[in-house]
Amino acid sequence: MNPIQVGLMGIGVVGSGTFNVLKRNQEEIKRRAGRGIEITMVADLDVARARSLVGPNVKVVSDARALITHPEIDIVIELIGGCGIAKTLVLEAIAAGKHLVTANKALLAVHGTEIFAAASNQGVMVAFEAAVAGGIPIIKALREGLTANRIQWIAGIINGTTNFILSEMRDKGLGFDVVLKEAQRLGYAEADPTFDIEGVDAAHKATLMSAIAFGIPVQFDKAYVEGITQLGASDIQYAQQLGYRIKLLGITKRRFGDLTKGTVDGVELRVHPCLIPSRRLIANVEGAMNAVMVQGDAVGTTLYYGKGAGSEPTASAVIADLVDITRLHTADAAHRVPHLAFQPNAMSDLPILPMSAVITSYYLRLRVVDETGVLAKVTSILAQSNISIDAMLQREADEVGSENQPAQTDLVILTHDCVESCMNAAIARMQALPSVLQTIVRIRKEDLA
Repeated sequence: MNPIQVGLMGIGVVGSGTFNVLKRNQEEIKRRAGRGIEITMVADLDVARARSLVGPNVKVVSDARALITHPEIDIVIELIGGCGIAKTLVLEAIAAGKHLVTANKALLAVHGTEIFAAASNQGVMVAFEAAVAGGIPIIKALREGLTANRIQWIAGIINGTTNFILSEMRDKGLGFDVVLKEAQRLGYAEADPTFDIEGVDAAHKATLMSAIAFGIPVQFDKAYVEGITQLGASDIQYAQQLGYRIKLLGITKRRFGDLTKGTVDGVELRVHPCLIPSRRLIANVEGAMNAVMVQGDAVGTTLYYGKGAGSEPTASAVIADLVDITRLHTADAAHRVPHLAFQPNAMSDLPILPMSAVITSYYLRLRVVDETGVLAKVTSILAQSNISIDAMLQREADEVGSENQPAQTDLVILTHDCVESCMNAAIARMQALPSVLQTIVRIRKEDLA
């Protein structure tokens, strides 16, 4: 049987890795796929550079549409990135009847509903293992390996840049800005790291996992997104004293409403810094590594760990998608694994819950005047808001008072679970106390039991 022919749009870091791994492991891949898989055409604006990477036997063009319309190309790989020209080319490739492999999490998180619908209408597959957590096969695990389960929640360290920064801040006691510069020097962070440090990249990935886990449309615009730029080294150290580590987590949970409490069914979808008990395996994922925890009703807790980025780890996921499509491209479309795990006509309309309706526990740090009665006022406000305290840490005054400047200290509180709207109201009341001197720091906490 002749090899299946693949066209590659964009031969940057991941594209060159895909070409090299596919060529290096060609025989092993052929044994698994049942036929050869060859990249026979590459589209890249830098034609000379692309030719130097792929050699004389691969056709290189500057216009991706020449690749899309080529009659012998069966699968198109999109590694251009972004939501601009990439979206246009992806939809044109689908319209041309080409199967698609992409690592473009932003494109799918924002426009996935449109893209998956177009692919279903054309009877072609869209595979995107490489869009989430690089070389970790989390999409296949959610779509296939855990298909017997009702997924209850997912929590993941799914951005290596932020995990590296937080690991360095904890280990070396350095501030965010200092560690960010080091991450940029080492190549872990881009020159413009906004998408990473503000949580946007992680939110794209969490959106895709949420859709697969719960059979809902991709809804990035409804995700709550908070980055790590406001985290202080002192909070990381306090967390460690209390037996926790701080990680940027992408979290999605299935929530069941309670009519007696006025809550409704829905899905939590959020990205933010989070305290995790140090004894959890995921709390000990360091540097630029990724890890995803999935809780299913039948299987319990599973953990997936590995490199979340890089040329060949991501190429591993791209090629796995190529193999899947090669095995299934002649199968009737109704017998293939659905794009989002659930059959298109069985998708749910469960709402994404607003952040105010999220239930979790909290770390609070208050900079207060070191005087009698402050603690009583703070705990009274929490009690009146039906928020119970789990643990507390109060430092001795670290600034000597004077007639004009009273002594100050940090008051650190861990709470039990409560609704975010109740915590918002309590923080507003505490912030109004004259004895609270700075903006209250609030970091959410997840036990992940």
